[in-house]
Amino acid sequence: MLDERLGAIKILILDVDGVLTDGRIIINDHGEETKAFNVKDGYGIRALLDAGIDVAVITGRKSGVVAHRAKDLGIRSVYQGVADKRSACMRLLEERHLTGGQACYIGDDLPDIPVLQYVGMPVAVADAVKEVREAALYITEKNGGNGAVREVCELILKARDAWPKKHDP
Repeated sequence: MLDERLGAIKILILDVDGVLTDGRIIINDHGEETKAFNVKDGYGIRALLDAGIDVAVITGRKSGVVAHRAKDLGIRSVYQGVADKRSACMRLLEERHLTGGQACYIGDDLPDIPVLQYVGMPVAVADAVKEVREAALYITEKNGGNGAVREVCELILKARDAWPKKHDP
């Protein structure tokens, strides 16, 4: 059943804080925000995009750092400062002519639950709050910001037999 759901995925939608990052927000003396992203997550995202699976970001906060990282990875759809993530997800899927069943969402905290209840493949990171883990069909082995996104990217691509087997140097 899990492989069937994973094989149907046409878009991976990500929260940022606690999913693409470990949830820490670093603000320097000038009020500038910094976040740390996992390079392995980035590789997984690029592998999905290369395989024709779309990737989008829906986050409750606004950050220039997120826009830069998304652009660097080739993520075209970035929704920041979103209070109602489910509505944003529904609009995104409608624009792409996709159904909830064709979407995977990775979340970690309470604002993510309405989206998790809407998509066909709801995923919680290992260190998500209890309610999010209970709403998920799959809980990653890795924590947010520490390879959880890469783990899900691999699962999706392996379900399609599309995960790269090896790379030439």
